[in-house]
Amino acid sequence: MLKRVHGSKRSGEFSTEDAWFKNLHVLVDLGYQSIVKDYEGENIQIPFKKKKKSKDNPNPTLTEEQKEYNKTLSSRRIFVENALGGMKRFNILVHKFRNRKLNLIDDVIVLGAELWNLNVQNA
Repeated sequence: MLKRVHGSKRSGEFSTEDAWFKNLHVLVDLGYQSIVKDYEGENIQIPFKKKKKSKDNPNPTLTEEQKEYNKTLSSRRIFVENALGGMKRFNILVHKFRNRKLNLIDDVIVLGAELWNLNVQNA
C-alpha cells in the first residue's frame, strides 16, 4: 500500500518499476503529489495545488475550473475516506500489526471492510 509519511512515500511499499496503477482509476489527495511522476497510469487523478506565494505571484489562486475539479474529486473521494475512518473503529486496524502469519493482515483488513459494510447497510 502506498502510504504517506510527512508528504513523502515510504520506501519499499510499491516498486516504481511495476505498472501498479496502469489499468486502475486512482483518486488521491495532495499528499500523493509524486504518484503522477513516479508511476504509470492515465487514470490517476490528483487535485490542483495552489502555487506558492512569491514576488512574481503575490496572490496565487486557482482558476474556477480548477476549484470545481478539486471539489468534484473531493466529493468522490469522501466515500472512501469515510469508509477508511469507519474501518478504523475496529482497533486492530489502527495499531501496528504484530502477527507473523502470512497474509493474515489481508484477512483482517477484509474483515474490517465487511464489518463496516454491514454497519452501513444496517444504519
